[in-house]
Amino acid sequence: MNIAIVGLGSMGKRRIRLLKQYFKNVHIFGIDLRDDRRIEVANQFGISTFSTLNDLFDYTIADAVMVCTSPISHEKIIKEALAYSSHIFTELNLLHNYYAEAIQAAKEKGKVLFLSSTMLYRKEVQFIGHQVNASNKKLAYRYHVGQYLKDWHPWESYKDFFISNKKTNGCREIFAIELPWIIDVFGDIKCFHVEKSELTSLDIDYPDYYSVILRHRNGIVGSINFDVVSRIARRDFQIIGEELQIHWDGSPSGLAIWNDNSKQMEQICLYDQYMKDNTYSKSIIEDAYYEEIKEFLEMIMARSGSPRYSFEKDKEILQIIDRIEGEL
Repeated sequence: MNIAIVGLGSMGKRRIRLLKQYFKNVHIFGIDLRDDRRIEVANQFGISTFSTLNDLFDYTIADAVMVCTSPISHEKIIKEALAYSSHIFTELNLLHNYYAEAIQAAKEKGKVLFLSSTMLYRKEVQFIGHQVNASNKKLAYRYHVGQYLKDWHPWESYKDFFISNKKTNGCREIFAIELPWIIDVFGDIKCFHVEKSELTSLDIDYPDYYSVILRHRNGIVGSINFDVVSRIARRDFQIIGEELQIHWDGSPSGLAIWNDNSKQMEQICLYDQYMKDNTYSKSIIEDAYYEEIKEFLEMIMARSGSPRYSFEKDKEILQIIDRIEGEL
């Protein structure tokens, strides 16, 4: 199977590394307009690289295209790849204006349209979901996710990164990463209240701090604080209930649950081992990235099945984020 990775930045390199290490029956090609990235990836991974998809398809076909560029460029690349009848895997899109057209084109061509939602593949999230589903008591939760914008990609200026663009800003990306699993675990949102602030002197034209109270249709209430201000990269989650108490710091070793017999929080170990890239914070491990690639390739080979997360569901969540951003 030929797979084209479009966008050879940090996520493109991660996808290439995982494909080369764990999926032996694939032939990988890299696509990027930047000469320096193509040269770096060709030397690092020993793969052929091209400037555009057109250049690649003049040379060979790509059975699948993985879109790892800035979200604002995804629409053009997805449409182009579908025109070539390739299966699509895409990182977070953040914009949904073209979804109906892409969904229809993929359906007509019988192609997989797969959208990354990595947190849904985390074992900790699946454990939390199981505990919530098994509980018959009232619950609440609080959740803080934050990291200073300049530290997201310290090797480049935040002004050169899509998170500085108001349409695809850093807080919007955090919402798009976290809301899918929050809604999957706690259910559809009935209503919410938003407070937002500008706490930094960063040269951005969007709020850098959000505090949102969510009420789910099943009565669960959650408090989420998402920001690009926190100088310590933070993922801090807690479920509060009379019988169920869970705390998770986002790391594979940082999950704990209340044990009523011992009257203390006890650590839950879900991994014998895990894949880690030390250039990222402790909460980011690569197992979930591997799992979603595996699911994507299995869907292509089986020519059937539904992805864990869909463009249709993502459109619903992006519309919620639109409303959150629009709240005064």
